[in-house]
Parts: sequence; C-alpha cells; structure tokens
Amino acid sequence: MSGRPTSFRPSSPSRGSSASGRSSGYRGQSRRPSGSTRPASPPVRSDLELALDAAADAAAAETGSPSATFASLGLPNKLVGALARRDLHAPFAIQTRSIPDALTGRDVLGRGATGSGKTLAFGLPMLTRLVGGQRVNGAPRGLVLVPTRELAQQVHDALAPLAQALDLKVNAVYGGASMSRQIDQLRRGIDVVVATPGRLQDLIEQRECTLAGVSITVLDEADHMADLGFMPAVTALLDMTPPDAQRLLFSATLDRGVDKLVRSYLKDPAVHAVASADSTITTMDHRVYAVQHAAKADITAEIAARPGRTLIFVRTKHGADRLALQLRKVGVEAGAIHGNLTQNARKRALENFTTGHARVLVATDVAARGIHVDDVDLVVHYDPPADHKDYLHRSGRTARAGASGTVLSFITSDQVREHQRLRERAGVEASAISVVTGHPAVRELAESGEPIVVAPRAPYVPRPQGDRRPSRRPGASGGRPTSGSSTYAGRNPRAARSA
Repeated sequence: MSGRPTSFRPSSPSRGSSASGRSSGYRGQSRRPSGSTRPASPPVRSDLELALDAAADAAAAETGSPSATFASLGLPNKLVGALARRDLHAPFAIQTRSIPDALTGRDVLGRGATGSGKTLAFGLPMLTRLVGGQRVNGAPRGLVLVPTRELAQQVHDALAPLAQALDLKVNAVYGGASMSRQIDQLRRGIDVVVATPGRLQDLIEQRECTLAGVSITVLDEADHMADLGFMPAVTALLDMTPPDAQRLLFSATLDRGVDKLVRSYLKDPAVHAVASADSTITTMDHRVYAVQHAAKADITAEIAARPGRTLIFVRTKHGADRLALQLRKVGVEAGAIHGNLTQNARKRALENFTTGHARVLVATDVAARGIHVDDVDLVVHYDPPADHKDYLHRSGRTARAGASGTVLSFITSDQVREHQRLRERAGVEASAISVVTGHPAVRELAESGEPIVVAPRAPYVPRPQGDRRPSRRPGASGGRPTSGSSTYAGRNPRAARSA
C-alpha cells in the first residue's frame, strides 16, 4: 500500500558537489560568442535527483493497489476523525507512500509538486509520534522549518486543528509579526513550532527557545531556503537538535545545496516521490509573447481584464506595487504581495485573491512561495524568472492536481536568446510571437478563463461625525501596542529576510 521506498546511498562529497552544481541563472549567464548555435546542454542530475526520479517512476508503475485510507496508514483514530471532520478521507499519493516510513521513525526524503499534499505527509506522522510526550515551556519537541512567513502560516493553519484533536499545541514564529506575542506562546508551552530560520535564531539567542528536546525536524521547501541564503542558518539550527532525532525533508525540487544537506543530516532516508519536478508542464499551455517594454503594462491590462484568476510574477517589490496600481487605474481589481508589506497587508491581499474580490495578484518570487490557491488558470511571467527552476516554480501555480492551465511569458528583444535557453532547460516547447495591444493572440487569451462568482461586499456606511473615535497619542495609557514587525525588522535585518 505504501510502496517500497527507493534506497539512497550517499555518494562521496566530491561527486555530490559536482553533480549538484547550481543551474545556470537567467541573470548572469555567460554569453556565447556571437553567431554560436551550440544548443544548451542538459542540466547534470545528481545521484539524489536520480533516486527521486526512480522513486517517482516506481510510484507511477504501481497498479492494482487497494485504495489507502488514513486509518490503514496507521494513524490514530482521533486523528482520522479530525481529518474526516475536515472532509479529508483519502490520502494523496505522497502521503500514502511516506507516512508509514515516517511513523516508524525513519528519516524521509520526499518530493512532490505544489499541491501534492506534502504538509500532511510530514505533519500527520509528526503529530502521531509526539502524542503522550511532556510539554516543556520554550522547548518544542517538533520543528518545521520553512522559507517564508506565508508558508509558516499555511503549515500552522493546516496542522493546528489536527493537533488539537490529539491535545497538542502548534505555533508559528516568523518575522514581520510581534515577537513578544511569539515569546508568550513559547513560554506557555508548545509541542510543535513552525518557523522561519531567522526569527527562530533570534528567539534562541534571546534564550526564549531551545531545540535540545526536538525529536522530529522537518525541512519544507529546502531548495527555496537555499535560494534565500538561509542554508547557514538551517544547518546551525539542525546542529542544535539531537543528532539521533528524526528528520524529514519535503520539497517540490531538490537542488542548490540540498544534496549536501541530505548527506550531512539524513541517515539512510526512505526516498519517496510522486512526480518529477517538471512533470506538470505537460498539462500547461505555454505561450511566449515578444513585446516592446513600453507596451507590457497595456498588454497585461488587456489580458488581466479576463474572467478567472490570474497570477502575475514580477522581479521587484516596487514593480509589483506599480503594476497592481496601473491595473487598478484601468478598472482591473488587482492586489500586490511582496516582502515589504506587513503581515496583515499580505494576508489581506491573498484573501482577496482567494475569495475572488481581486481577480489578479501581482507577486514577487519570494512572497509567492506561500501562495497556494486553487483554480489559478493563468500565470504571467511579466518579468523573466531567474532560471528554469524558478520558471517551473512560478508556472506550477496553475495546472494543479491534473488540471490544465496557461503560462504566458513576456520577453523583450534583448531577452530572446536567454529565454530560449531557459525554455530548453525547463523542457518547454514554445515559440515566441510578436504582439501588440489588440493582437488576435492577446484577444484570444483575454477572452479565456472561467468566470469567478464574487460575493458582494457589505455596503460602506460612513460613521457619523459625532461618533468619531477619540485619537490616541502615541504611548498614551490604554493604547494598543504596535506590532513588533517594523521596529524589530529594522533593528535586525536577518528577521526581515526571514519574512
């Protein structure tokens, strides 16, 4: 039922380092001599990636297995009941294959595409194995490390109600939120902490948290933590956990230094994968529009006026705000999400996109890693991604769970050659066509998509002039304390990066 895990034998460090070398970035790639036609060489795959591919092939080849249930995987009845109350009855493939191994205490290395169910794949066995232990103030027994605060909140929201059914407590700590509130939660005692690396390090340095009692550690989206420069912090935190503790690593892709992490911290891991990292590209319609830079915003506005959800990726925080404002000026309800926003503002933008009050969300790569919204049928690469891995990450926000979707890339004249190499490395077959506003290809895309039914907003009722709330002077008695986000993040750049 769970399938036999693929064995992974770590190779020597020298072999691992050469095999897992960084993929060529979109920016900073060396240019070939003019006139050269040598095709881009395929990326070298490490033995770790090959083991994951073999596990995915084995999973795809399995036929005739009886349908698994959460109960048949060995989860306790209370947890199965809590899942049923949330209308979760049948486990996803990555859960079916990895949960039995994780329940035995074995280290697990798992790969699954966005939306494949990784959170419950590591969360359910973690909660099960922590049942019955003693809760100690400031000393969690389970640790989940994630790259962004959005993902931290998402994991917390998925696990907290399930933990409650087992009399366990889960809390999230991340930058951009009140540290004093997080300290208070730690002092009250928790069983599992979901954390971004920078904020957790700060809490440990202030002696408000210790990892000496951690028996299970999870690394979620480790490749993205490496992209953000968190790998030194991650290894430092892992070194604070007991060396014999169980460790699980789940991610959509596994590269960029993750090979070394696996070899150093996972012992004889069971390797499970349900799909290769680029498997979903076959269910996407990839399009490339060559445009004049000055016309990008107008063409985007024409396309974004379509029904359905559209997720637009840009390179900079300022670019996200600017494009969202331009879209709103022409009547397109659009929000922006990026690292400079407060946690409440980011949460509000995501909620508006999820509920359909904003059909368009403009996002930077870092902020978008916490976005898990169903029914996104168009992804737009307004600015090109850094490399083919980021292209797949971005594009993976559509065509989820076997559905179809459209991926559109804008390129300017100076980006044609580099983007062609990027598509080759991503395994995408698409030719660029030159378009302007009103082009038939633009109109075709603008008319596609499923309409979103939006519940009407409550009408705005202005407050009577005589009913104004008295203003409070900063620091006045009874005033609400400010969130520690801006003050703390400005004092500690690492905490800001962990957001």
